[in-house]
Amino acid sequence: MSAVPVITVDGPSGAGKGTISHLLSDTLGWHFLDSGALYRVVGQACLIEAVSWDDHSAVAEIAATLDVSFTLADDGEVLVAYKDIDVSRAIRTEEGGRGASTVAAIPAVRNALLHRQREFCQAPGLIADGRDMGTVVFPGAPLKFFLTASAAERAERRYKQLIAKGESVSLPRLLEAIEERDARDSSRSVSPLVPAEDAILVDSSGVSIDQVFATVMAKVKEKGLI
Repeated sequence: MSAVPVITVDGPSGAGKGTISHLLSDTLGWHFLDSGALYRVVGQACLIEAVSWDDHSAVAEIAATLDVSFTLADDGEVLVAYKDIDVSRAIRTEEGGRGASTVAAIPAVRNALLHRQREFCQAPGLIADGRDMGTVVFPGAPLKFFLTASAAERAERRYKQLIAKGESVSLPRLLEAIEERDARDSSRSVSPLVPAEDAILVDSSGVSIDQVFATVMAKVKEKGLI
């Protein structure tokens, strides 16, 4: 296990892992890794470079040489750029999520991004948000969480987020997309979406984010990480 403590937060899209991870990072003062953003950038880079997501060798080359940067805006928003092109908004669309899930199923892409993700592990500690943080990227992490919620509730949450951003979306289509992504992520041959054997399962269905965070923080304290 690394001398630098890591808390992994895995789970499907819309389970609340991003929010919980940010809260943990802010509360503990630890670094934060949004691994999903890296895969989203790879997917978006393919669109920019006119590379088909089905062209595995070309996609893997993009992942291996990914020119990505993360900066913090004055309002606290994380800005993401590919080759100095702002892709912050594009990677958070439904197409961005579909691209991330599609390229993430390519073994060579996952291998290419593995080392880069581990480079985020720096003192005083790291909160790692993703789908295989506890199983593959940081298997020795002292504390692992797996957040989940029903597909219907996750679709409802995503619907409200997109509507708030002024986007026109269909709730039934969102539910269908989430179910398709769940199936794709859990059935891929490399790093499928499954809880680590020692992960703490947290179901956020019908539970407020404050309640989920309280449950998570209680486990952090039990582990002696604060």
